Amino acid sequence: MRLIEVSELRKAYAGRVVVDGVSFSVERGEIFGVLGTNGAGKTTTVECLQGLRSPDSGTISVLGLDPARDAAELRRRVGTQLQDARLPEKLRVREALALFASFYPNPADTDGLLTQLGLDTHRDVAFGKLSGGLRQRLSIALALVGNPEVAILDELTTGLDPHARQETWQLVENVRASGVTIVLVTHFMDEAQRLCDRLVLLDQGRVVATGTPAELLADTGQPNLQDAFVALTSRN
Repeated sequence: MRLIEVSELRKAYAGRVVVDGVSFSVERGEIFGVLGTNGAGKTTTVECLQGLRSPDSGTISVLGLDPARDAAELRRRVGTQLQDARLPEKLRVREALALFASFYPNPADTDGLLTQLGLDTHRDVAFGKLSGGLRQRLSIALALVGNPEVAILDELTTGLDPHARQETWQLVENVRASGVTIVLVTHFMDEAQRLCDRLVLLDQGRVVATGTPAELLADTGQPNLQDAFVALTSRN
């Protein structure tokens, strides 16, 4: 079942086109990657999915809702971890979860989330004292506290060390196993190859290819997504 459908999405800023005719769909229960280098139009695309940006043209359906028209309902059903999201330095982990839980009619059990994401021993630590990896764990917890059907994770592992990245990848896989459909925005090709069931490759605001990692590797004859991306962009 398709939970998200995007057709011919376009967005420009001051005459500069940043998303140019992007189309893709996301199926229930998968990790779907929006992949591309910095400036490819990834974040603008998912901000349109969330109703944070208004597209210039094209259509978007998320859980059968129009993000522009049904923004309030969409926020109750879609959890979001935004790139570079920050909290007040003195806000404690448990306080942040309690605050975000208060925004939803049927929030998740916050103690359960703390345990699930390995934050239970850090519940009284202030945000400003958390390591990069723990901040990302908290970001995931905040995206899940509303019991969403879809979670959008934007550049989740940027700035993390290799160990923290591996731990975060495992958390993402665990979240999907719990029944949440995930849209993963990333510029890391190894991350997409490890996590994504399917993905869309963007370059300069346009779709280069869509498919499973295995399909894209087979299409290009390359051993990894990094090399496949280079091969695919050179065709366009």
